[in-house]
Amino acid sequence: MATTQEKEAPWWAAFGEPKAKVGSVPASTVLADLEAQPLGGPNVKRRFLLVDVRRTDYEGGTIASSINLPAHTIYQTRAIIYQLCKQAGVEQIIFYCGSCGGRGPRAAGWVQDYLDEVGEKDIKSVYLEGGIKGWVAAYGSRGMEFFDEKAWAKK
Repeated sequence: MATTQEKEAPWWAAFGEPKAKVGSVPASTVLADLEAQPLGGPNVKRRFLLVDVRRTDYEGGTIASSINLPAHTIYQTRAIIYQLCKQAGVEQIIFYCGSCGGRGPRAAGWVQDYLDEVGEKDIKSVYLEGGIKGWVAAYGSRGMEFFDEKAWAKK
């Protein structure tokens, strides 16, 4: 049993801190892009990919068109994330978690580290300012899928 002095390492410690300093994107920019180019049809090409890195706190819905890749899976899958984004012509990978105080920026940093390692200049990795909590505070259910008002009333 660990004593108070022997704290368990955080889940991300095995992967280390990202080296890259990543930027953020405001929710207003993402919402405008989503509304200007809604999903549908084979000819819709988005310049960005939204990645929801929440694992067990995804209740309440997700931002439209997001894929869910829990934060603890990002480091090991950086190469495939890169390959898929490169093949799809994605220019920006936008990570988000609950409030983007930890998981979102960390995941964005890890992916940016990989992009830097392979010399990729056409794709940038960023995080969503304020995370999904900031999104819901600003826009409610607008631009979301599977929105559950009851889940947000508890937060």
